[in-house]
Amino acid sequence: MRTLLLWMARSPWLRERIPRLSFARRAVRRFMPGEEPEAALTQAEAFREQRIGSLFTRLGENVVRAEEGEATAQHYLGMLDQIAVRGIPGELSVKLTQLGFDVDAGRTLEHMGRLADRAAVDGGVVWIDMEGSAYTERTVAVYERLKAGHANTGICLQAYLRRTAADIQRLLPLEPAIRLVKGAYDEPATLAYRTRREVDANFAALAVAMLEARAAGRAVRIGVGTHDVALIEQIAVHAAALGLPRTAFEVQMLYGIRLDQQRRLVSEGYAVRDLIAYGSAWYPWYMRRLAERPANVLFALRQIMG
Repeated sequence: MRTLLLWMARSPWLRERIPRLSFARRAVRRFMPGEEPEAALTQAEAFREQRIGSLFTRLGENVVRAEEGEATAQHYLGMLDQIAVRGIPGELSVKLTQLGFDVDAGRTLEHMGRLADRAAVDGGVVWIDMEGSAYTERTVAVYERLKAGHANTGICLQAYLRRTAADIQRLLPLEPAIRLVKGAYDEPATLAYRTRREVDANFAALAVAMLEARAAGRAVRIGVGTHDVALIEQIAVHAAALGLPRTAFEVQMLYGIRLDQQRRLVSEGYAVRDLIAYGSAWYPWYMRRLAERPANVLFALRQIMG
């Protein structure tokens, strides 16, 4: 099932046709409040009242013209303006290929610098989202250059990649912000752990390594991007053993998944942030979400049948 869904995510033919179908558009509403930025901002305002922060990402990747990258940067600058005007505790998560990484890497870095400069005015943070393994090394290298001049930037790393432990050690001297996720691309066994048990074990080990660095005095910001509450609580136990509070890391979940648990974790003293996706280019992202958990597929089928 996972292999099939990830193949579907990569199919240009399906990417063009599936989003036109009304049942598909209905099903995707589980994972996004709407395609327009206004829907995302309105939802973030509701989360603010529940003491849940927001992380915004506009869906889309691999633009092929420099002007598309410029348009994306301008869009995100506008989002930062809206975040400030509305007083939302919101941050941005941006794919480098949205900004033209495949066209001009230098210009992409400039775009990220502009976003970080604007976010810094209001004390905000801009995150680099991680993509498939073909981009991992280049993305980490861009973050190293960006972080040197912009302290308010973070990067997403994937626990299923075998290289991630080394990447964390490489970045720790920069006192980084790292959002750790499990990973949602179809990677070979030579590059990635393939079983859930292996990925979960590595996720926990990587989170603990960052907590240990924090306990030792490193100013690392830790985002734990998982819906596995048992894993979150396991990480909290390790934090306590190191003398760190639950707020030593931030729980980051996707919109539409386990909101009841997000509220519960807030009530128990955890810091929680909800990733809100929006935009019309949702098809590949949505298929990767379905591939992550069989329960997501069952939910989508219920939406279609309903």
